[in-house]
This record gives sequence, structure tokens and C-alpha cells, in this order.
Amino acid sequence: MSHDLSVAAQLARLPELSMPDLWVLWDRHFEQRPRHNNRDYLQSRLAYQIQAKAYGELSAATKHALEKIGEAGTATSRSRAQPLSPGLTLVREHGGVEHRVLVKADGTCEYSGRTYRSLSAVARAITGTRWNGHRFFGLRQARR
Repeated sequence: MSHDLSVAAQLARLPELSMPDLWVLWDRHFEQRPRHNNRDYLQSRLAYQIQAKAYGELSAATKHALEKIGEAGTATSRSRAQPLSPGLTLVREHGGVEHRVLVKADGTCEYSGRTYRSLSAVARAITGTRWNGHRFFGLRQARR
């Protein structure tokens, strides 16, 4: 990638690069290659490195705070789902139709002019079968 490109342009170009080009860029920024060949990992690490070189590294305090947030996120993803923020609009395509759900201030969900007590109720209205609403809308991964 050219050093003449802005940071934003360099980042925007990463998804367009072939894997061989990503490896060339990796070799410019890092001394060693990772053990795995995961495109998303390469892109994210390169994006961080490009920004760090342009704007400076994160402080130790910020890195520590982010690690704590990451640890907390891992713990909560295993527990019950967190309440959704009022005003949040969830979008899901199902059956070739785009479905939009608005989370209301009282925690209920508005879908297609009706109010539902939960995302699971909305998912059931959409599909006609029982679903975990958070999983249906992509807010939680299926258990392995």
C-alpha cells in the first residue's frame, strides 16, 4: 500500500486486497507471520498497525481498560442477554422480506404496527416457530 494514501484510504482498501497482497503488507509491518491464515485476523491487525503508525499506540491504561471490557463481554455473553437500548432498530431479512423491530423505552418491541413483549415473540410472529429472539436477530450466537 502506498504511503501517499490517507489512513482512511489504506483501511478502506484492505478488504479489496488479495491474500498474497495482504501477506506482503503484513511483512512490511510485522517481523513474524502468525500461525494461522485467517483473513479477518490479518485485516484487523494490519488496520490497527496502520493506525498506530499514523496516530501512535494506545496507552497502557487504555489497553488495560479495553481488556477489562473484553473480559466482561465474554462473561456476559454466556449469561442472560443484556437489555436492549430504547430506540434501537433491529433489521433482519427472512423469507426474502426485510423485517424491522424498534425497541421501546419500556423494553417491549414494536414490529409491523404491533407491540410484543420480547424479541422471541417477534421472531415467532415472523417465522411461525419458536426462536430465541436474540439469536434470531444475530445478537447471540448459537451454542455449540
